[in-house]
Amino acid sequence: MNHPLRTIILGLLVVLGAASVLLCFHLLKPSIPESSDGVPVHTYNMVNTYPHDRSAFTQGLVFEDGVLYEGTGLFGHSTLRRVDLETGDILQVRELSAQFFGEGITVYGDRIIQLTWQSNIGFVYDKDTFELLREFTYPTEGWGITHDGERLIMSDGTATLHFLNPQTFQKTGQIEVFDRDGPVTRLNELEYIKGEIYANVWQTDRIARITPATGQVTGWIELEGLLTIEDRLEPVDVLNGIAYDAKTDRLFVTGKLWPKLFEIELIPRG
Repeated sequence: MNHPLRTIILGLLVVLGAASVLLCFHLLKPSIPESSDGVPVHTYNMVNTYPHDRSAFTQGLVFEDGVLYEGTGLFGHSTLRRVDLETGDILQVRELSAQFFGEGITVYGDRIIQLTWQSNIGFVYDKDTFELLREFTYPTEGWGITHDGERLIMSDGTATLHFLNPQTFQKTGQIEVFDRDGPVTRLNELEYIKGEIYANVWQTDRIARITPATGQVTGWIELEGLLTIEDRLEPVDVLNGIAYDAKTDRLFVTGKLWPKLFEIELIPRG
């Protein structure tokens, strides 16, 4: 398909998909403070910028052992990918059936775990071959997923984070995420970093830093301004995608249909 036509079609899909999700969640308003009130708020320094596939409706992002893994969404376009960080090239891909809207991913040992949005089904793949090993079910929607080394941590678009056994996928607990104003909803893509859960808050440019034991938001990361005007000349969607390189202490972020992936350094907001 030629590039202009492909862009138009993808843009229409994004608009339709976003409209349907907005219809479901327009009454939910995320609680995000304009001032810190004692809770640290960080912004960023740009460290590096990397190419990112504009057609990738990013739902999950993981960096492990020098490899970037990405899960993408939209019905008929959902994938699991292995990506070259430096070039943005897709090195390996597995396409999901058109009936599934792919969501968050995490790497646990030698497996990759991927959620779907409203199908109540998750997939487990071999990390190297992307071979499907098994499926599992859950009663909520699937949004983001990460792990703390012992438990899977899953979001469903509400203020609740669910803990799952990584072998049986049975629920073992949950927390309600809150700040001084009450529940923090629309928790989306997740990453576990240095004992905290980082969570994109859908339709904002902010990431919540959450204490796993209590659900309390102990910090905010403000990421407004990552994309330039030129970056927005073709359709882009919201910030979504957090990956952490534990070996070199690097933090990466991107968004749905974004042309770039960013390595950033967190700094206190002045």
